[in-house]
Amino acid sequence: MPVQSLPVRDGSFHFRLLQQYLILLKKYPILTKSVTSGILSALGNLLSQYLEGRKKAKSGRPAEEIDVAGATRYAIFGLIITGPVSHIFYQLMEVWMPTTDPLCIVKRLLLDRLIFAPGFLLLFYLVMNILEAKGWDDFQKKMRKSYWTALKMNWKVWTPFTFININFVPVQFRVLFANMIALFWYAYLATVRK
Repeated sequence: MPVQSLPVRDGSFHFRLLQQYLILLKKYPILTKSVTSGILSALGNLLSQYLEGRKKAKSGRPAEEIDVAGATRYAIFGLIITGPVSHIFYQLMEVWMPTTDPLCIVKRLLLDRLIFAPGFLLLFYLVMNILEAKGWDDFQKKMRKSYWTALKMNWKVWTPFTFININFVPVQFRVLFANMIALFWYAYLATVRK
């Protein structure tokens, strides 16, 4: 008698997948968040490439092939920077600004938006420059050309999501929540850095 396979849309499949993720999150929080960040960062870059390809096709220009190296750089950044740094930042935020502080909502948002966001974006530019094997002059040129624009866009796009994340999302899911938003953010950054 042939074995019957379950369809991918089976609700129990998604539930089991979520259960496994939660187990890994509890047992290996930094590693799980790092791997998740790496995968979603690469997907953000691939989304950017797809959207650029569609844009070129509409204007009659030939689309470029998928830049696997670019997606790999984003995966590396997510794996070694986004996951661990975000995990530590959110954990420290809980210690530095406990919810018992009446101004914690404002303080957390200001810390994230005025300290973490500019520093993290700078780190993004620096690490990507290193992964692209480019020199200091190229780094300074990209910083002058697009850092301020990207930071202002970061403040516009991320502020409402950050408010929700740091005030309503349980701390163990904050990196995942941010990664879901970052999927589209990295698509934007891949475009603006060119």
